[in-house]
Amino acid sequence: MTRKIIALDLDGTLTNSRKEISRRNKAALHNAQKQGHIVVLASGRPTPGVWSVAKRLGMDVNGGYMLSYNGARIQDCKTGEILYQCTMPEEIVPKLFAMAKEKGIGMMTYQKEGIISGEIVDDYMELEARINGLKIYPYEDPASHLVTPVNKCLGTAEPEWAAKLEEEFREHFGESIDVGRSEPFFLELIPKGVGKAESMKKLCEILGQGAEDVIALGDGFNDRSMIEYAGLGVAMANAQDIVKEAADYITASNDEDGVAMIIEKFVLQ
Repeated sequence: MTRKIIALDLDGTLTNSRKEISRRNKAALHNAQKQGHIVVLASGRPTPGVWSVAKRLGMDVNGGYMLSYNGARIQDCKTGEILYQCTMPEEIVPKLFAMAKEKGIGMMTYQKEGIISGEIVDDYMELEARINGLKIYPYEDPASHLVTPVNKCLGTAEPEWAAKLEEEFREHFGESIDVGRSEPFFLELIPKGVGKAESMKKLCEILGQGAEDVIALGDGFNDRSMIEYAGLGVAMANAQDIVKEAADYITASNDEDGVAMIIEKFVLQ
């Protein structure tokens, strides 16, 4: 039996619309681990938000890996060891907050105490905080309150506005960082060359396996590269159209146990 690496996005993929992991999804993942396969949670969420899901799946005991901050950090769930990490250029972060303030949009990043943001706190930021179980700390000068290196910044805006801002931020900062979106309203600002596909490549190198062993499932813009990289790239039925176009296979939605269906069909013996 070839050991498979099951790489899962969280929101819109593993979790349903209520941010819950269904009993069937949980059982399928547990059975896959019992048969020797590896579970990887690959998310734009900060590490604390991914860790809460990993613990619900028992990955702190059974093992597995977290690719948090859209792949900027790889961590072993069982040992807590950080296997890889990439951070933002220090001089860029204040400029991102300044541009967000100029454009009148939300901007945040993550520190140990929670979310550090500018003075604008919108509904999308509240959603991000709620999903990850973190508190927002808004400041007039948020960059001055950062004490550890930044893995990722996240901008928030209405979808149509966010699409335009994606291009503007890329034009201003594209030589130093990568700019994209995970959801229509989330503007992902991450270190250059970082992404779920790049992070999966690094993890595969660490594990001594190839892309052909990876089954990747996702629904959002930032899942596309990972789905294209994987030997079997799977889009959820609720995925963005551009993600479906990149996939080898389309499964049921996140509210219909689409993850479990793939594991039962392609992984479990």
